[in-house]
Amino acid sequence: MQFNIAFNVIIKRIKAIRFMMADRTVPKRRKALVVFGIIYLFLPVDIIPPVIFPIGFLDDLILWLYILYHLRETLDKYWMGEKTKDYSDKYKDAIETDFEVEYDEEEENDKRRGG
Repeated sequence: MQFNIAFNVIIKRIKAIRFMMADRTVPKRRKALVVFGIIYLFLPVDIIPPVIFPIGFLDDLILWLYILYHLRETLDKYWMGEKTKDYSDKYKDAIETDFEVEYDEEEENDKRRGG
């Protein structure tokens, strides 16, 4: 049961990478770590060659587990629903529009008195 929960967390963090990479507020060094991991995954040069079958992919697995562990706090913001898309730049003009609110002091006093 515990292995199943850990595996689900890893899968959700992998899916969250896409949203993290699209976010411009994430530091470039965190994005570079993911890009490095992808390059290493497909690069023919490995620490343990893939010719030695099940053990050959062990270095790739360890590298990606390290990347997911290192980025865990950032990735958890995306799959746990804490991070939402920021539309403030897109609708900046509408947000910055000045509105005037008229306040009638006499009318407010009448409401307080019950009249």
